Amino acid sequence: MGLLTILKKMKQKERELRLLMLGLDNAGKTTILKKFNGEDIDTISPTLGFNIKTLEHRGFKLNIWDVGGQKSLRSYWRNYFESTDGLIWVVDSADRQRMQDCQRELQNLLVEERLAGATLLIFANKQDLPGALSSNAIREGTGDSVIEDGVVLHSLGDSRSASRLSRG
Repeated sequence: MGLLTILKKMKQKERELRLLMLGLDNAGKTTILKKFNGEDIDTISPTLGFNIKTLEHRGFKLNIWDVGGQKSLRSYWRNYFESTDGLIWVVDSADRQRMQDCQRELQNLLVEERLAGATLLIFANKQDLPGALSSNAIREGTGDSVIEDGVVLHSLGDSRSASRLSRG
């Protein structure tokens, strides 16, 4: 339902979207993107810059920018904000120690003027791992005010599972 929400907001004649996929390092952004594109996910290494994939989905052309989430790269995120239609924020549900860092980075993004018109989709990834936070805990961790403003929170048990991924 998440990606569908973004697509429904578009006028029918506008059939192309620019989506920016962000999150802390090791959240699973590249795995999600590659799995969604039907690519092999067995040999993924940390993204040190960015990946761009263009996908066709339900008649829409999706240009997805997957940007590395290492602390040293986060200051460069702003270089990708221009013309962004949707922001996909990926949360590692099993990384409890960095949940506050995750929340802070998301809040910083939400005040960016160039992202003001973008729809936000939050992927709660890796919920199949031991000790992972529930989607309700993720909701509380990202701030109820964010979720109440029409943000889609999608629980993603395992980004390696194509069936669960396609529901986002």
